This record gives sequence, structure tokens and C-alpha cells, in this order.
Amino acid sequence: MAPAEILSGKIVSAQVRDRLKQQVVEMKEKFPGFRPGLAILQVGNRDDSNLYIHMKLKAAAEIGITANHIKLPNTATEAEVLKCIASLNGDPAVHGFIVQLPLDSDKPINTEKITNAVAPEKDVDGLSSINAGKLSRGDLRDCFIPCTPKGCMELIRQTGVQVAGKRAVVIGRSKIVGAPMHDLLLWNNATVTTCHSKTSTLAEEVGKADILVVAAGKAEMVKGEWIKPGAIVIDCGINHVPDSTKASGKRVVGDVAYSTAKEKASYITPVPGGVGPMTVAMLMQSTVESAQRFLEKFQPGKWNIQYNQLTLKMPVPSDIEISQSCIPKPIDQLAREVGLLPDEVELYGQTKAKVLLSALKRLNNQPDGKYIVVTGITPTPLGEGKSTTTVGLVQALGAHLHQNVFACVRQPSQGPTFGIKGGAAGGGYCQVVPMEEFNLHLTGDIHAITAANNLVAAAIDARMFHELTQNDQALYTRLVPSVNGVRKFSDIQIRRLQKLGINKTDPMALTKEEVNLFVRLDIDPGSITWQRVLDTNDRFLRKITIGQSPTEKGFTRTAQFDITVSSEIMAVLALSDGLDDMKKRLGRMVVASSKRGEPVTADDLGVTGALAVLMKDAVKPNLMQTLEGTPVFVHAGPFANIAHGNSSVLADKIALKLVGKDGFVVTEAGFGADIGMEKFFNIKCRYSGLRPHVVVLVATVRALKMHGGGPTVTAGVPLPREYTEENLQLLAKGCSNLNKQIQNARMFGVPVIVAVNAFKTDTKAELALVVQLAKEAGAFDAVECTHWAEGGKGAVALAKAVQRASQAPNNFRFLYNVELPVTEKIRLIAQKIYGASDIELLPEAQQKVALYTKQGFGNLPICMAKTHLSLSHDPEQKGAPTGFVLPIRDIRASVGAGFLYPLVGTMSTMPGLPTRPCFYDIDLDPASGEVHGLF
Repeated sequence: MAPAEILSGKIVSAQVRDRLKQQVVEMKEKFPGFRPGLAILQVGNRDDSNLYIHMKLKAAAEIGITANHIKLPNTATEAEVLKCIASLNGDPAVHGFIVQLPLDSDKPINTEKITNAVAPEKDVDGLSSINAGKLSRGDLRDCFIPCTPKGCMELIRQTGVQVAGKRAVVIGRSKIVGAPMHDLLLWNNATVTTCHSKTSTLAEEVGKADILVVAAGKAEMVKGEWIKPGAIVIDCGINHVPDSTKASGKRVVGDVAYSTAKEKASYITPVPGGVGPMTVAMLMQSTVESAQRFLEKFQPGKWNIQYNQLTLKMPVPSDIEISQSCIPKPIDQLAREVGLLPDEVELYGQTKAKVLLSALKRLNNQPDGKYIVVTGITPTPLGEGKSTTTVGLVQALGAHLHQNVFACVRQPSQGPTFGIKGGAAGGGYCQVVPMEEFNLHLTGDIHAITAANNLVAAAIDARMFHELTQNDQALYTRLVPSVNGVRKFSDIQIRRLQKLGINKTDPMALTKEEVNLFVRLDIDPGSITWQRVLDTNDRFLRKITIGQSPTEKGFTRTAQFDITVSSEIMAVLALSDGLDDMKKRLGRMVVASSKRGEPVTADDLGVTGALAVLMKDAVKPNLMQTLEGTPVFVHAGPFANIAHGNSSVLADKIALKLVGKDGFVVTEAGFGADIGMEKFFNIKCRYSGLRPHVVVLVATVRALKMHGGGPTVTAGVPLPREYTEENLQLLAKGCSNLNKQIQNARMFGVPVIVAVNAFKTDTKAELALVVQLAKEAGAFDAVECTHWAEGGKGAVALAKAVQRASQAPNNFRFLYNVELPVTEKIRLIAQKIYGASDIELLPEAQQKVALYTKQGFGNLPICMAKTHLSLSHDPEQKGAPTGFVLPIRDIRASVGAGFLYPLVGTMSTMPGLPTRPCFYDIDLDPASGEVHGLF
């Protein structure tokens, strides 16, 4: 018979690569920006492994696969390898993932444990027990096959010979070649016999084989005369035998005696150049197949997210009943669904997690989604439902319109939770859950701020005390102590020296004058603006005397406690764009002035590093979910009347990257548009560099009636009939406030959607009137919403309006240039946003303008601290008052956060408890551990 036809792996593998290259091109055309991804994890630095990896990387580049080579040192432990595998398993950009064997580590590593740790859907080497089990069971379409057997099968197909019904013999039973080859031939309907080194009748079995696959690892073990005439012979062996004719003194041979076997076989693979090239080609094919499977399940840029089905009840139960009836999905599942990697998430139980800032770094080159801010008319005791609308909108966009969407909201203070307002998780069927976790400690961020703030306060009084009771040399000896006979400045002390213009690093080199400058902050007690804080409403801490213990030697002063969320550190957290930025902002915080009129900072106190350590976890946004399973970032919680009233820049930035260019991020600004929204634009967007696409302005019929002159309401007393019966005249008059807030939003060049949050007492005519007047006032659209009672379903019309508005022309602009004088910036806000005719700076405010301008803070944005209950400074003035003069009684500086805040009228930064606080209704069931009455 004629010699066997050569099955060249080089030729076939080239054909496979060309086919794969075309498939990748088609993927990219159909899904722009998408590329199949392969990760190769190597432990150690073996030369043979390096060579194989080089071949794989070269093939991937040729085909268009993005290949990533991760190399761990040979000192890597099993735990370190497993951690790396977990990260790659969770990376949506990695479709194929192999661990290069053998593992070259000095530490004991269980190879089986490592290969089984690779996610089966990414195990393109087919080495995991799950893929092996599926193959042995015949689930060929739902598993990955080891690359060498897969390559062998491809070579057999090239012969055109039908496998079905043929007798096949496999020599070798390894997990990588022999055993999977047996299964692969079996499920292609061959009759298969597996032989090995202990098979006594090997020659006889080989002689029966129509298809012979040899993977024994023994040079030329199978003799030519054993082979059945016309058989297909696939030789997987690579062996070295002595050969004096070769420069290396050896040559490569297979497991089959090639020269004699080719005379009997019909097809045969050479060694080298047969099976070897096919192994790499099949790895590439499996990677492309994995990417195709990924695309069948997930559209690039589209989350594959599981939404929760709501079971709506009428009448609507209490908020906490609804919250506790919902079973949230595990938070690590939600993190995976939105594209976060396992090592980017720190779990805090089953329902909340922190997201590491490394996620933002990884996603840095991804396009941002659409940025939506939710605000409202001027608040009334009747409520507008901004938080409820924010949650309803994201539930509608996500669970009903299937858009990638994130809500970004503030963490509530426990002051209002236990005081008069109750929780802030939304309401009805639009909540962040679990609401008790949301409204209480969450992950401890507010406690971290409390600790950091009070450390600064303690440092101020301690430094003043020590400066008053010690001379310069004693202070210097304690501030720069000798440790093991060596005195050394700390890094923060070097920064203070540089600030003072002292360019010395040797503590022994300072002159007496320089020592005096260094050790004496010389704080003016009357200039201290930094107060202690507590996250509880406690009116009796509004003014206190400290230092009354005899140990303080009579150094007393009047001080106060503020509520924690009013701390500048909260504002710093909300406006920072990373750890480094946060640390710099903390260091810049001005706590007082010296008696020479110079600002004293946290850096001067030497406390910056300690503050950063206390805040290092708080800077990570908190991940939670809504009732319908859409993701929520809960991060930072500055009040809007005494601070800038917006959640964190970091949460917004990470969310915008995660949703992708077609997705939406919905954030909420505190109180009315004149307060939270104005600060969102002029402060938050100025520092973040983000540009909003749409404003959603929330209004209710009954709140607008109050702005039209409706009677006051009292908690626990039935509403007057003006609010429960149709009154179009009163409503139309109150829409003056809505009109003004629409104008305020449009002043920034952003389209406005009015969300009319409907109540059961509203009539159709009243709702229609608000919609009509909103459109006449310049709103892009106005939509009636029923999300409180219906969840996301009740906000679908709002969501569609937001989608349309996000495509509209957007000419976003700031209200003022920060280079303007302080007084002019205040005047612009008062006149354009509030409707004032002018401003009046009282003497103390005038002095502060001069002081802060002199200290170099005049170019900071303005954060007005005024009542949220009126556009004016008088909370009793409803509607849209005009012609009033806005009194500025004082101005303070939050230099670290990055704004000046004028104080308008009299407001307390420490709320008090009402006669009947919310905590009367809050209780714990000891048997179940459930919280009751929190709302």
C-alpha cells in the first residue's frame, strides 16, 4: 500500500488561526470595542513554561485576542495563587483563563486544587473536574475539552474519515490527554479501548485500531508492524533520543516508530509538527468559543442582572414591613452583576459591601454614562418624596426598561432617624434595602468621621494647653524626642518647617527663633471654628464649657457640639476623588487662626496622617440594592442646609464607569433646587469635573398648595381639607415655587423633567394642572408618577422622559466664576437663585470676607447655609418671594472641603429632639432579631 498521508499540524493550525481571526473580526464589527480575552497565570520562571507562554501570546496577538500574562514569583503561596485566580474568575474582560503547568513554586501547592479553582466557564484548558465530568458524561456543548485531545480530534476530522462506528485505541490515561481523548472519541460514537503500560496484549489491541491515539510518553514504543493497515495514527509523544548526527546530540521522536508506521497507516502525524502546533491553536479556539458563549449571555456594556419581582399590596403596608418582606440577593452576586471584580469588593455581611477605589482605576478608560440629578421644590412638612422618586426612577430604568442604572444617595444621620424625620431609605415600594442597615450604622463611615473630627478637636485644646504650660525648649523636646539617642522630624513636621520657610531637616540645627516658630501655633481661642461632633440630636450640647476639671488648670473655654454630618470631614469625604486627594484636603482644613491672623490647619496640628488612617475605609463607597434589585451606592451624608448636601464624588465616578456610555447614574441633591441642586452644580460638579445631563425636579400637589398659602400642618393631626380636597386656585398660586425652581435648574443649561409624585388625595384635574404649568414654565417634560404604591412600574413614564431628555442639547454652565470677589458670588446666588433684591453683610461677615481674602481663600466656591424651608431667609415665607434683602450674619471657611459658607439667619448645627421622637416607635424583637417601627 502507499505510504501514509501526513497530517501536518502546522498547516491545520494555520487554517484554524485564519478562521478564528475572521470570527474575532466579525465579533468586533457586531460589538464595537469587544475583544476576546485570555489570561495566562504563571508561577515561577521555568524556561520551558516561558517558551510555551510566548507561543500562546504570539498566537493570541495574531488572532486578535487580548492576552494578559500574569506572573507570580516562585515564592508565591497557594493562598496567593488562589486569590489571583479568584480575581481573574471575576473579571468580565477575561473569557479564557489557563494556569501554566507545572507550578514552579518553593511553597507546597496542590495542583488539583489550583486547576479546580478556575471558573469552569473560563477553563479553556479543560482541566477542572467539572469540565472533565461534563466531558465524561457527554455534555460536549457545555464544557471545555483539554487542548491536546481537541487538537487530535481536529486532525482526525481533516482526514474525512467518519469516526462513528470505528474501533479506536487510546494508549495512555493521563488527565490531560489519554482520559479525555477516550471520552471524546466515545461521544463521537467510536468503540474505544484504553491501553496503558500495564496492558499485556498491547500489540494485539493496537492491531485492531482503525484510529490510534498514542500518548504514553515513551519513545517509539508502538512499532510499525503492530498497526492495522489503513489506520489513522495520531502521535502525541515528544521524546528525546540520542543522535550523534545532531549538533545537540539528540533528536525528537514520538511514541510511535514513525518510519515503519507510515508504511502501514493511511494518515499519520509527524513529530515534531503534528499534534504540537494544534494544542496552541485549540487553546485559541476555546478562548474564542468562550467569548462567543459570553456574548450569547451578555451584551457587552449590558449587565446580566437578576431583578426582584415586587408583590404589591393595597393598602400599601408600612415601609419597614415592605423592606423586611423583601429577600435581597447576596451583595456579592450584585457586585458581579454590575461588573465588579471579587478583589474590588469588601463584604460587610450579606447585604452590604464596600467597593475599593481600585475599581475606578481599572475602569478609568471606560466612557461615562448619563448623569441625572434629582432635586425638588422648596420642602414642606408634607414632603415631596425625592428619595422615593430617586429609587423609583432607577427601579423603572433598570427592572422595567432594562438599562444599566445606579442610584447614588447619601447615608442618613442617626440624628433624624431617631429624632423627627425617621429613616431616609425612600418609601413604599421604592426603598434601599435592608432599610434598618441603611438607616443605622451601615459600615461605620459616620462613626469614623466622628472619631476623626473629635481627634482634631482634642488636638486643638491639647496643643493650646501644652503651649500655655511649657516653655519653647520643653515643647521642642517633647515634639521632637530623642529615640535611641537620635532626634528626627516626622514627615508632617518637615511640611510644617517648609511652610514656615525653614529649610532644615536636622533638629539640632534650628535657631531659638526657629524653634519658637515651630513649636508655637499660638491659636487664638476666639477664632476656633472647629467643634466636637456627635451623630445624635442633643440640644443641650449646643453650648458647653470645656476644661472644668482641676487637671486643666483653669484653662476653660466655651465650645459646642455639632451633629456629625455637619463636620467638614464629611464634606471632605464627599468631595474627594481618591485617598491622596482626601489626605491633602484633610491636611488643608483650617481649624482656627493664630493670634497673628494666620490660618492654623490640621497639618499644623500634626494630625493629618492619623485622620487619613481613621478615614481609609470610609472613603470606599458602600454598595446596597433597591427593593427591585438595582444597585445603589450609599456614600457620605452632608446636610444640604449647613453643608453642600450631596453624596460622594467617588461613588458617582465609579457608578458612571460601571453603567457604561448608554447607562444612567441617578444621584440626589438635598432639600430644594435652590439649596442642594445649586451646590451640586457650583461645588460638586466644579470639583468632580462631571457634567449632568438631566435635572429631575420632584413636586407634590399638597406641598404646592402649602406654597400657595395653605394652612400649617401639625404632626399627628389630620390634614386640613385644603390638602385633601380639590383646590385648583390654591394649587396654581403655589406653582410659583415650582416655576422658580424650574428657572433655577434651567439657569445651569440642563433640561428639566418635573416628576409629580401623586398621592391618593390628588384629583386628576390637580395633577393635570401641575403638568401643564410645569411645561409652560420651561420644563422639558412633566410626568405623573405613582412609584410609591407601584414601585418602578409607577415611574416608567418618568424614566422614558429622562431617557429622551438625556439626548437633548445640554449647555451646562456654572452660575459664577470663582475668581469673583466673595461678596459678588454671594450676591449672584441670592439674586438669581433665591430672588433677593440684594444682600446685607453684618459686621462679623464683613470681617470674615476681609480675613479669608487676605488668607488666600477668596477664590473658593460659596456654600450658602440657610433655611431649606423658604427661598428666602425666613422659613415662614412660602411660594416664590422677591424683593427681600438677604442678611449674611457670618462667614466660615471649609478650606479642606473647598468652600466658604455664609451663615444666613440663625440655624443650629445640632438639632434637638422633639416632644415625641421617632425612637418611641422603634423596637427590637429579641427572638427574631428584627427591627420594628423604623420608618
